[in-house]
Amino acid sequence: MDNKKIIVAIDGYSSSGKSTMARELAKRVGYVYVDSGAMYRAVTLFALRNNLINPDKTVKVAELISRLPEIHISFRSAGEDGVQHTLLNGEDVEKEIRDMQVSNMVSPVAVIPEVRSRLVAMQQEYGEEKGIVMDGRDIGTTVFPNAELKIFVCASPEERARRRLREMIQKGEKVTYDEVYRNVVERDRIDTTREVSPLRKASDAIELDNGEMTPVQQMDWLIEKFQNVTAE
Repeated sequence: MDNKKIIVAIDGYSSSGKSTMARELAKRVGYVYVDSGAMYRAVTLFALRNNLINPDKTVKVAELISRLPEIHISFRSAGEDGVQHTLLNGEDVEKEIRDMQVSNMVSPVAVIPEVRSRLVAMQQEYGEEKGIVMDGRDIGTTVFPNAELKIFVCASPEERARRRLREMIQKGEKVTYDEVYRNVVERDRIDTTREVSPLRKASDAIELDNGEMTPVQQMDWLIEKFQNVTAE
């Protein structure tokens, strides 16, 4: 496409399908895709590996903050599996950051202001050249408040839990619906009530409730919105 390059910010609740949409859009229009959630998951994995989370699942905040300079996150382009992989200090951790242990701790790590500040700065660097699609919780409100296209994705907690369960079972993980549902609800609570950059719809974002939409319908809808903006 020869139209002007823009920044596309896709925010929404956990397991709402925003990452899949963002990844596919970037692929179709030749943009760079950045999974901001994977970045927070990578920091969480670092914390778990380095004993920076207590047995009661509280974060050793001061210690984690002091070690943030040690954390370097990058992305490897999609290969044969069609998935863009996340690298933590050069190591491919794409599979590890998606397991339930990380999922249960990512929100408490993500609420730490210093963690958010470091990752937001990294994310903003990615967007300097535009031609980028990024998804997360605060992309349209904090990371790129001037993004030309902002989408806010939602669906019921029950539907999102069913999606997440299917995804995890396909990867061979042994989890129950109740476990996944509790994780979804708790992450919603933490994400919407945190003091720094809470999850909320930007005033100029377009809301998409995709609870009863197929992936094809979602992409048709998103492509239309993208084309409307880039053709202006």
